[in-house]
Amino acid sequence: MPAFAHIEQKIQSPDQLAATLVRWRRSGDKIVFTNGCFDILHFGHLHYLAEARDLGQRLVIGLNSAASVQRLKGPTRPINDEATRAHLLAALEVVDAVVFFGEDTPLELIRLVSPDVLVKGGDWKPEQIVGSDWVLAHGGQVRSLPFVDGYSTTNIEQKILNNSRV
Repeated sequence: MPAFAHIEQKIQSPDQLAATLVRWRRSGDKIVFTNGCFDILHFGHLHYLAEARDLGQRLVIGLNSAASVQRLKGPTRPINDEATRAHLLAALEVVDAVVFFGEDTPLELIRLVSPDVLVKGGDWKPEQIVGSDWVLAHGGQVRSLPFVDGYSTTNIEQKILNNSRV
């Protein structure tokens, strides 16, 4: 299979993901879920996603739609369009599936996935993570992974803006 087709197969609708999850569960795979905007992919993201993947055999990413990003981050975001963000994530070896959600939180998607492990970055305490109650009630774990200092999309955006004013 050509590499790009393999990447595109990882980008799934909720219905496609539901069927994929059945196959993975039949194989006994432990499923990890995280979510975010992933607007400008950077080293901090890569480190975080690799760490998340290490907690299981499959990593599913809930990716905020463009409208959702704009509501959460403001009118100048997202910087990258949906297709770019989804394809960049799907191209990563540690990522097994990418699925969009348009709501402000991924709660409905978390209920669909019902992951074995729910993961967010270090600025979230496990009890604050959306869907933590659902995952815990269904026998899963909730983890908050530490950030890699110095890396954030907001910092990159500011650096670009500051350099353009020179």
